[in-house]
Amino acid sequence: MGIEMFSLEGKVALITGASYGIGYGIAKAMASVGAKIVFCDIKQEFVDKGLASYEADGIDAHGYVCDVTNEPAVQEMVKKIEAEVGVIDILVNNAGIIKRIPMCDMTAEEFRQVIDVDLNAPFIVSKAVIPSMIEKGGGKIINICSMMSELGRETVSAYAAAKGGLKMLTRNICSEYGDKNIQCNGIGPGYIATPQTAPLREKQPDGSRHPFDQFICGRTPAGRWLNPDELGGPAVFLASKASDAVNGHILYVDGGILAYIGKQP
Repeated sequence: MGIEMFSLEGKVALITGASYGIGYGIAKAMASVGAKIVFCDIKQEFVDKGLASYEADGIDAHGYVCDVTNEPAVQEMVKKIEAEVGVIDILVNNAGIIKRIPMCDMTAEEFRQVIDVDLNAPFIVSKAVIPSMIEKGGGKIINICSMMSELGRETVSAYAAAKGGLKMLTRNICSEYGDKNIQCNGIGPGYIATPQTAPLREKQPDGSRHPFDQFICGRTPAGRWLNPDELGGPAVFLASKASDAVNGHILYVDGGILAYIGKQP
């Protein structure tokens, strides 16, 4: 097996919410092995910032403004991408939100919003790209799951419910479209050092580490937060021919957290 098994040369990859963070790291990795990068975000300002970052990294990316919870808008965006860039070969359902609110303090509306972005949107976007993948003879869908696809934590009831559902949506897309040469897998990131998690890693006024920072590093055999670029290799694998027999799988990239009971106090 040669390196060409991992090539994405000429493939069109749509990564939702990839203006920065995890999605951006995945997009950079895919671009490095030949993929044409398409991304979307909910506001023009985010798309513009993303385009500037891609350009600075020497990547010719195509950005679209789209609310991925809006089915007609998603269908319209996919048609535009097909006309302007090409049929989508690789979809990464990365866009997501989290609301850290104790369950009994969370409104049903807040719960629904998280489910809408983190579970309904991957359904909507996948549904929009699958017909053209079938017509072209195959495709790859990668859903960004979470350790909360397996574990619970206080204050993340909606997020855990959505990511658990996304794990099962992943398996069901595999079950329903595997015979069309569509592979649908998930990546479950561990705790990633992104702008969103930066406050959890800030030094305290007395110079000590944030309690959550201590907790995560103590629970991770790697002993550290991961960086977004470390998701690139697993994403390239799941997007390439190298994974043609891998379907319905969730690949946890967590530095070993799910394998570890933690240190004795």
